[in-house]
Amino acid sequence: MKATKVIKIGIVGLGAAAQAFLPSFDKHPMVQLVGVCDPNGAVNDQVQLLQGVSYYASLEAMLQGQAEMDAVYIATPTDLHVSHALQAMQAGKHVLVEKPMANTLSDALKMVQVAKQTGTLLMVGHSHSYDRPILEMKKLIDSGDLGAVQMVNTWCYTDWMYRPRREEELDHRLGGGVTYRQGAHQFDIIRYLCSGLARSVRAKTFNMDPQRSGIGAHSVFIDFEGGASATAIYNGYAGFSTMDMGFDISEWGFEEPWGVRKWLQKPLNAMSASEELKAKRDRAKGAIPHQAPFQPFFGVTLVSCELGDIRQTPRGLLICKRNSRQEMVLSTELSPRDLVVKELYDSLSQGLKPAHSGEWGAANLEICEVAIESSLQRKEISLRHQVSL
Repeated sequence: MKATKVIKIGIVGLGAAAQAFLPSFDKHPMVQLVGVCDPNGAVNDQVQLLQGVSYYASLEAMLQGQAEMDAVYIATPTDLHVSHALQAMQAGKHVLVEKPMANTLSDALKMVQVAKQTGTLLMVGHSHSYDRPILEMKKLIDSGDLGAVQMVNTWCYTDWMYRPRREEELDHRLGGGVTYRQGAHQFDIIRYLCSGLARSVRAKTFNMDPQRSGIGAHSVFIDFEGGASATAIYNGYAGFSTMDMGFDISEWGFEEPWGVRKWLQKPLNAMSASEELKAKRDRAKGAIPHQAPFQPFFGVTLVSCELGDIRQTPRGLLICKRNSRQEMVLSTELSPRDLVVKELYDSLSQGLKPAHSGEWGAANLEICEVAIESSLQRKEISLRHQVSL
């Protein structure tokens, strides 16, 4: 479908991720939010505040009630992604689905296949390769000014394990834990900067807290067909923060010195499942801001090319060559989610395949799955479902 009109979109699941998208849908002049589907009836109160948007208790009801809807954004729990995506695509709707796109690679590949069969667009996002510094790093690499990329190293230290979670968010068998939930961002960044074709993975995952069981940290080495290599380090156990080596700038681009951080240490008393779910819903309100004064820092990413290195700064990028050092200042006018919506609209309006396609998302998920298997087997594992940009 080539869209020459306003794209009408519906949301499935109005949690933190979807609420973060609301300003971006509203901001784009050619995108209109028309429906929200969420089984939690309390969400209807929020929907009533959105002009021209209808509430539905199920995806089936929204598909029936919005016959002219063009696309569906799926932000439900990961285990529901495949069923919701298939239902939407089989109804002829294009799909934007949150990462990780499914619990398993086989489900992700099924989603890709149905997109092909139905002729619908399947896109995966938000992910942190939409962050402006990462996009500009890619442009610098592609320009050839620094020579071929040789290494990409990305590190992220957070309090992820102690934020309010549903039980399945900590279970890697259900697409939970750091390697699926946060590694999906890291592997996306790495593959984007290295043009996609990863060859193999060697990894070690860690479960460091028996009282908060789940994969909470990993160290992953990725080898690429073109000769580049990359490492992804993540630790979600609330000790050190990468803000301490990233200018005190948060994941979403705000200055957060140690004394003002909303840092969640290991709780002294565990909450019940219902208490934690309530805390998660409360946290979802405003958890992801739309605008920020600085560039986002999903950890720290450092790119090494043949003729120089690139790293982030609060205002953009630092480009270090052998005989020069230059800061590139980047705009904060468009948020990462604004750029997701732009890619969705541009792909539909121009009939082009997006960079963050279903195949791309499945390749990221393969690395998540293989990293965990590599840790279990304590060996390097070859990849089979990678795609290039």
